[in-house]
Amino acid sequence: MTEILNTVSNGEGDGTPLLIAHGLFGTARNWGVLAKRLADERQVISVDMRNHGSSFRAASNTYSDMAGDLARVIESGRGLSNVLGHSMGGKAAMMLALSRPDLVDKLVVADIAPVGYSHSQLDKITAMKAVDLSVVERRRDADEQLVDLVKDAPLRSFLLQSLTLGDEGASWKLNLDALSDAMADVIGFPDIESVFEGEVLFLHGGKSDYVQPSHHAKIMGLFPNARFEAIEGAGHWLHAEKPREFEVAVRGFLGTTK
Repeated sequence: MTEILNTVSNGEGDGTPLLIAHGLFGTARNWGVLAKRLADERQVISVDMRNHGSSFRAASNTYSDMAGDLARVIESGRGLSNVLGHSMGGKAAMMLALSRPDLVDKLVVADIAPVGYSHSQLDKITAMKAVDLSVVERRRDADEQLVDLVKDAPLRSFLLQSLTLGDEGASWKLNLDALSDAMADVIGFPDIESVFEGEVLFLHGGKSDYVQPSHHAKIMGLFPNARFEAIEGAGHWLHAEKPREFEVAVRGFLGTTK
């Protein structure tokens, strides 16, 4: 049996549903507040990507895999959907639109381009693996272990959202081994000759360097109806840093103004 991603659903409006795909080390939970706010006029479905959160574990973590996962979620619901993806989720959403354009109405790509990047995220995996979970009773215990390897406090807080505390002890809700093995796939982007003719918003942080002017030609080659918008003062986690501005931009693009 083909496995399907864990999902969190909000809203039952008549508007075209919105599917949200989080980035590396994230979960659907990261999008909870925004998903609820955007669900006033439509159903909003947030997913845990494979090897993340409560979704299934798998040895492979390619963008073709992830696009297929997203396609199955859409097919199990109302069908045609708007799709919003951030970072890794943005690449998966782009791959979905390019490979299954019949399932995607409008696409929002948050702070990522369809290109390969040189910055590996293996250092974060190494840091999480270094935490001695046997002595972790509170998130603060793990935070104190992470602080020497992950200096940035907001980043530590983000990573710790994937730490589960329970009667059986602490554990990461991430398949760290699989994500480590797949890092070359995660920071890359597959060669694909398809074109998505639908409307696409590339929404990036004004302080982020993930979407460069040099990427625009590649983007327009794959997404000829793309437009670009920056959220000033925001970095890579633009939806968390400037949530109201992010919401306004997404609503405007999807055709809602509330």
